[in-house]
Amino acid sequence: MNFSSQLITDAVDAFSNLPGIGKKSALRMVLHLLKEEEDSVSDFANRIQSMRKNIQFCKDCFNVSDDEVCSICQQPSRRASSICVVESIRELIAIEATQQYNGLYHVLGGLLSPLDGIGPEKLRIAELIERVKENETKELIIALSPNLEGDTTTYYISKLISDSVKLTTLSRGVAFGGELEYADEMTLAKSLENRVPLAQVVKNED
Repeated sequence: MNFSSQLITDAVDAFSNLPGIGKKSALRMVLHLLKEEEDSVSDFANRIQSMRKNIQFCKDCFNVSDDEVCSICQQPSRRASSICVVESIRELIAIEATQQYNGLYHVLGGLLSPLDGIGPEKLRIAELIERVKENETKELIIALSPNLEGDTTTYYISKLISDSVKLTTLSRGVAFGGELEYADEMTLAKSLENRVPLAQVVKNED
């Protein structure tokens, strides 16, 4: 796309760098901002800048947070004996949207992928194991995407967890190779509600 203004071009390029935003969508956003009052646009920019500068990660579960401990971990009504392990914040948000889970979370920050140089030391697996021990966790729900990396990570974690902890995983309502964050809420809710012992899934795949 060719524009008569380099400033427009630069703004469109900036928006189109966002995931899922093409040049046409970026142009619509930029033209919309042009119609807004300057104070409104400044407020928009300041909010984005403030978010990026001040956002924290929960010291317990590594969810995004405004404080040292996130709002989920601070809720006294949450079942502290249950921890749901997710790849990223996107999956945490997806599971929360189902309103079917009332325990705590642990965000790994990725999945094991030796070919990409992602080993256990690059994920928050050691922190998870320590948390399980300290909190006397009774159930660990492995809610990772059903693909090769997700299954590899699940297997690795399962070998580090004490037999006294109940290990479960989502039922396979989410197709193998799919991404958890893109599953619709109903499918995800049912997969969570009908979670199964991890050993049963491993046995069926052998």
